[in-house]
Amino acid sequence: MRLSEKQRDFTCMMARLIIWAYGRGLELTMGHAWRDTETQRRLVAMKLSKTIKSKHLDRLAVDLNLFIEGRYATNSEDYRVLGEFWESMGGRWGGRFGVDKTDYATKIGWDAGHFEYN
Repeated sequence: MRLSEKQRDFTCMMARLIIWAYGRGLELTMGHAWRDTETQRRLVAMKLSKTIKSKHLDRLAVDLNLFIEGRYATNSEDYRVLGEFWESMGGRWGGRFGVDKTDYATKIGWDAGHFEYN
């Protein structure tokens, strides 16, 4: 599949996730979507990202900010419902980053607001 096809598929998946979230009373704002290489390098240098090869560079990842009852969700566990729905569509959720599969039910990884194309 060509990159542009993946980007269009990712956009449709993201639309489904957003509509699904709002249907359950959750609200979202966009954080980082596309990043240029310089920005990604700067984030890695600042230890705000762990890889130079982020899917954000290819427009295949978005960081979302979750709001529950109008309040910004600071607990990573609150993202689990979104992450699991995202995974059910075939996406890769940052809440799994750094977590062994045997611990998925009890632990959240280091980037719960990150959603990327798999």
